[in-house]
Amino acid sequence: MLPFFIEMEKTHMKQNDLKTLRLYSSLYPHLYRQNEYGNFENTPEELTAEEACDYEAEILALIDRECLPGEGDHGLAVYLDDDALKQKIYSMKPTVEERSGRLWGVLEVRTHGELSPSELEVLKSEWCGQESDGWGEGLEQRPIRTSEGELYVSFWSSSNNFFIKTEEELKDGPTFGYGLSMS
Repeated sequence: MLPFFIEMEKTHMKQNDLKTLRLYSSLYPHLYRQNEYGNFENTPEELTAEEACDYEAEILALIDRECLPGEGDHGLAVYLDDDALKQKIYSMKPTVEERSGRLWGVLEVRTHGELSPSELEVLKSEWCGQESDGWGEGLEQRPIRTSEGELYVSFWSSSNNFFIKTEEELKDGPTFGYGLSMS
């Protein structure tokens, strides 16, 4: 067994060798406003990506509360189904990010080396599953209390507007009505 400080140095070196990949998707925030009687409206107001920026800090706080202790530094990577991808991906951590005045859903992925195109497609599929039925399903059911009412945020939608793209793909292609150039 190596002395503790050598083990720590090896771990530190491995983490320094990691590559970072970011996957972007549109957010689907909606707000149940409070009426003059303090009751919540029955029909939510769909917020735009621009309006969602006003709630970035609150959304980030909600995402932080959704992290489970068992995930540790690896985040959602502990739930990967693909064994080959599990070996290559160190961590997967959801967040949101404001770019060009709009709020985006982001998955920060740290990998051991570059992902091949087929590995990237498997990763996108795994992330889509987490957004729709796993982590994201739980997140979208948690209200964020605001002075205007209760905000709910989803990273996924069954609409034709849903996408998952790398930053490079987002710069080069259509954003399905989300209308952002990542400049």
